Amino acid sequence: MKVCVIGTGYVGLVTGACLAHVGHEVICVDNNPAKVELMQAGQSPIYEPGLTEMMQAAMQSDRLHFTTDLATSVQASEILFIAVGTPPLPTGESDTRYVEAVARGIGQHLTAGRKVIVNKSTVPIGSGDWVRRLILDELSQRSELMTAPMTAPMTAEFEVVSNPEFLREGSAVYDTFNPDRIVLGSSSAWAIAQMKSLYAPIVNREFAQDPHQSPVPVVVTDLSSAEMIKYAANAFLATKISFINEVANICDRVGADVTQVAQGIGLDSRIGSKFLQAGIGWGGSCFPKDVSALIHTAQDYGYEATLLQAAVTTNQRQRSLALEKLQQALKILKGKTVGLLGLTFKPDTDDLRDAPALDLIEQLQRLGAKVKAYDPLYSTTLSHSHSLPDGLIVTDSPETLALECDALVLSTDWAEFRQLNYAALAALMNQAILVDGRNYLDPGQLSQAGFHYIGIGRSRLYNPVLIQDLPDQSNQTPQLIPSL
Repeated sequence: MKVCVIGTGYVGLVTGACLAHVGHEVICVDNNPAKVELMQAGQSPIYEPGLTEMMQAAMQSDRLHFTTDLATSVQASEILFIAVGTPPLPTGESDTRYVEAVARGIGQHLTAGRKVIVNKSTVPIGSGDWVRRLILDELSQRSELMTAPMTAPMTAEFEVVSNPEFLREGSAVYDTFNPDRIVLGSSSAWAIAQMKSLYAPIVNREFAQDPHQSPVPVVVTDLSSAEMIKYAANAFLATKISFINEVANICDRVGADVTQVAQGIGLDSRIGSKFLQAGIGWGGSCFPKDVSALIHTAQDYGYEATLLQAAVTTNQRQRSLALEKLQQALKILKGKTVGLLGLTFKPDTDDLRDAPALDLIEQLQRLGAKVKAYDPLYSTTLSHSHSLPDGLIVTDSPETLALECDALVLSTDWAEFRQLNYAALAALMNQAILVDGRNYLDPGQLSQAGFHYIGIGRSRLYNPVLIQDLPDQSNQTPQLIPSL
């Protein structure tokens, strides 16, 4: 099928590259000429494992193209994805001006024929009908301009579908080919049929890591329900993390170990083990924005979403937990040097949006501490769209980071941090103290390396025998690019 993806952020670029990989003809449109030129050269503007290789393979097969030409792309395609950002406004509501601009642009360039307009962006509930009206307004204005007697009537037809994404940064390519479900919202049977045809190779798991699984469930709903599914899913996961962080804070006070508690409750099939890793809070581009947007939507309709508000409050409080533990260990932070292991909000991404590490840097600097950081991506490539805080010293190795530090804080659970020579790091430090902000490291191993280990919600009377059989939570996805 001929597909146009408008917007080449995480969602748009991954969607376009993956659809091209399964055999569709895809044009990705962006209004940033420099970004388009970079992608035309086969380079991804974002870090996502496996994405650059997939882009290059699809381009070599002539199935993936990049352009700034919206008009030609709209006219040449059967299915049009709107995949632009909806960043949060200061009020917490979603900024939908980019969606509006794209919808109006589509309406200005639609020609004869029938097309499916897909809302892939995370948009407020009711946006499907809003996008339809914007396109119709543009078509109406164009019809009014056609005043010549011989002008043919406007015959463009379209249907709007909500198709929310559920991709995780750092494993977005894997998630595209191995989804838990595909959600399609529309009142048009024809549009749903077109989308099912588009996704058939993925639904049938032709490119999945385990092709013998049953077909991917396709959930067909109305527009508003599909939009709500996206918000409800992210709000639930954020609330689940806030819950285990609340439990961890209680564990700290009663001498229990939250990792053992999480294992015990996660084995309950009604609860499940995912998103039960306590730490210094959630961040990124999705959870904060989507939970806030859902809270504001509720308020718009006269309802106070108190549970979601509590999840946000718990998360904000959790951001200060690493600082509190440093104060307990070091007492006065003024004049001390603290090193951060990791900057990004999660591993396998270069995304700093709402990263807990940034809050910690600000708090430490305010209290007079010198702050250093090492990140597997940011320490090697500093040409990123996110600027780093003033005064932060970014080092090129964990050893340089540890040199003359009074404490380390693990703020991002990168896999390489489990392989470090912690005995060597301890020898370089003024004081060998490590706050594990993700409960990611082995306390016994750290203790043997000479560190005073401080976890989140982990008993001070740590007994390695009790948790030696805990499953590896690194969540690695070995096969990122399926073969064609």
